[in-house]
Amino acid sequence: MEKKFELKQASNGQFHFNLKAGNGQVILSSEMYTTKAAALNGITSVQKNAPHDNLYDRRKSKKEEPYFVLKATNGQIIGKSEMYSSNSAMENGISSVKTNAPGAVVEDLSTAEQ
Repeated sequence: MEKKFELKQASNGQFHFNLKAGNGQVILSSEMYTTKAAALNGITSVQKNAPHDNLYDRRKSKKEEPYFVLKATNGQIIGKSEMYSSNSAMENGISSVKTNAPGAVVEDLSTAEQ
């Protein structure tokens, strides 16, 4: 499998994307966007900002599970990770986003039958 952004349309008509690593695992998920163009701009922003470590905000959930968000240079959140079992697993996730996002292709599944 190749690294890719999967662009999808939710049942409410909004758009979102997932960044998948070469093994098919989702490593970053977006928020909902009202238009496809806005979601595509979000993908471009992830590709541009992913290599910069200072744009990752390392956090913990209420259950103390580590996760991260990727922010654009304006501070807006452009992607969020899954919950991880440890800080080292989270750091591996960040490394994966840094490696995979810049060259990932976009697969538009938003027009596919659901």
